[in-house]
Amino acid sequence: MSMELDPDEVFGDEEDDPETEFFKEREATKELLVYLVDASPKMFSTTCPSDDEKTATHFQVAINSIAQSLKSQIINRSYDEVSICFFNTREKKNLQDLSGVYVFNVPEREDLDRPTARLIKEFDLIEERFVKDIGSKYGIVPGSRENSLYNALWVAQALLRKGSAKTADKRILLFTNEDDPFGNLKGVVKVDMMRTTLQRAKDAQDLGIAIELLPLSQPDDEFNVSLFYADLLGLEGDDLAQFKALVGERFEDLKDQLRKRIFKKRRVRRLRLVIFNGLSIELNTYALIRPTNPGRITWLDSMTNLPLKGKLNTVSPLQGSSRNENENIMFSVAELSEVKRVSTGHLRLLGFKPLTCLKDYHNLKPATFVFPSDEEVIGGTCLFVALHRSMVRLKRFAVAFYGSSSHPQLVALVAQLHTDPNSAPHATDDQIKKASALVKRIDLKDFSVCQFANPALQRHYAVLQALALDEDEMPEIKDETLPDEEGMARPGIVKALEEFKLSVYGENYEEEDSNIEGKVEPTRKRKANAMKEYGNYDWADLADNGKLKDLTVVELKYYLGAHNLPVTGKKEVLISRILTHMAVYVDDILLAGDSVAELDSLKLFLDDQFKIKDLAEAAYRALGKVVAEVSWLIYLLADFGVCISHLIPVYCESHASLHITRNFVFHERTKHIEIDCHYVRDCVNAGLCLPASCLFC
Repeated sequence: MSMELDPDEVFGDEEDDPETEFFKEREATKELLVYLVDASPKMFSTTCPSDDEKTATHFQVAINSIAQSLKSQIINRSYDEVSICFFNTREKKNLQDLSGVYVFNVPEREDLDRPTARLIKEFDLIEERFVKDIGSKYGIVPGSRENSLYNALWVAQALLRKGSAKTADKRILLFTNEDDPFGNLKGVVKVDMMRTTLQRAKDAQDLGIAIELLPLSQPDDEFNVSLFYADLLGLEGDDLAQFKALVGERFEDLKDQLRKRIFKKRRVRRLRLVIFNGLSIELNTYALIRPTNPGRITWLDSMTNLPLKGKLNTVSPLQGSSRNENENIMFSVAELSEVKRVSTGHLRLLGFKPLTCLKDYHNLKPATFVFPSDEEVIGGTCLFVALHRSMVRLKRFAVAFYGSSSHPQLVALVAQLHTDPNSAPHATDDQIKKASALVKRIDLKDFSVCQFANPALQRHYAVLQALALDEDEMPEIKDETLPDEEGMARPGIVKALEEFKLSVYGENYEEEDSNIEGKVEPTRKRKANAMKEYGNYDWADLADNGKLKDLTVVELKYYLGAHNLPVTGKKEVLISRILTHMAVYVDDILLAGDSVAELDSLKLFLDDQFKIKDLAEAAYRALGKVVAEVSWLIYLLADFGVCISHLIPVYCESHASLHITRNFVFHERTKHIEIDCHYVRDCVNAGLCLPASCLFC
């Protein structure tokens, strides 16, 4: 069985090398996340409207949001690690054995680990089994020193001890509808429990753990964050005002809120730009917006459904040595690591070149945005700014070496400035006023690029989800990229749009219709000139003898303008367009008319009605079959020792087919007959046959 090997896995222990953190994306951007869900009876008793216009409890809203987030996370960031923790529960399940806290998990998985299909499948059924297996109760009651919120933060902090804050983002997402968890307590007990809980939260934040709150408001009672959670989250001033505005959002937006917080901006990797020994700049790299592609194929074990890993071992497992000329060569671990290392993972400056030397075809992959950072190398930002200004002033770009042991490469660092807004055309006050009115009419509330998913990828992932979770039906995918035609047809929007168009283009503006291919229609004056010059050339003779390439671009446009064809493109494109159009021949019908223009009009009419251009395709396919028979006959005679020293003519009456065999430009007409096109050309180039017109036979 053949298998694609991962070079990093083949060469083993690179992850133990501290220097590899500068080019390992997964380690630098991995996120450790704990979902902390309040399971008190109040979460089950409070109801709110849901997406399907039915009432749902706050607990159901939180569970459904987390389930949807897990399904998205296992696709988009499968190497992130998550944990699901309930507090205010009857049963307890955690490593600290604290009461009122239950960590939900499935077998063969750690409490904080990557999401799996089994975890998602079991979590979808948690509502049905929660009351029986876990249970709900108030964890903070008068007369008791039990503090379930304190215990939950302790358990979450213990779960997030895994990994370093430098290589992973750690977060706690808290779901609750109780804005004052200590409201039932009084006196010293209340003050003491609030103090210890706030101190526990502060300790977690000091360790690099971010705590975020997703409040669930009641329909008639808004969540008051100022009672307790403002102090826990450290909100004050403008941050507190913005959070209060977020609380007022409807419950249907909870999934969008969670998705926005999950998909936050992260650096792709952290690396150093080494200028020379002892001088370097620390950089953070960010990926620009680009289309998302389906994930790569992963080979799975047919029995366990676990990913397969390829291993390559050239060292004796018993002696730790390699044989060379019948002698055992001993290597230490440090020596093996040094042998296999091509680069330390840094971005090493090689020199500078003029920007004119950088061509478009040098770009082999999407660009990455780099920005300086002073987290480890102090003063790097000042050095970066000085280097950036010098490169812009001298119009140079930097050439650097970058890569790992499996993928070394050269990269170009191009310094860019912000575009000057003063260089853009300016609008009048009336145009700005009309545009503002239009923008207000079609304003998208809380817009984010994360709200619109690629529909093709979503269908792809829906199939994978149905297969992984053994679902009988594939989830319904809504194409969010389609325009809201009903909404855009509202009278207010139509009026604002017409007023804006009138203010920009004026009353005498006549909008020209353009088809989907973006054809540029020639003006009347240019068309009249093209018709006049068109008659001065024998276009059929020029095409048959391959002399169209000798004409200038202006002369080629005479033909295109006379036949209402697009006149844009390079010379090769224009010739291809002319030859494609000349494929319209009606060899078996005699056309009569008073003028050339009338004959051309009749040809176009017949083409629209009967698809005459399809005759060229049929003729070319027939030519391919004849060439195949000729080549078979030549090879058969060669097997009997009969060699044919001259080209065998293959006669064809279709001018279009002959043009395609002689012209090596990729024609629009040959897109659907590409295989036959290449086969006939290969046979002609091999000297097996020579297509010729029937006029010469």
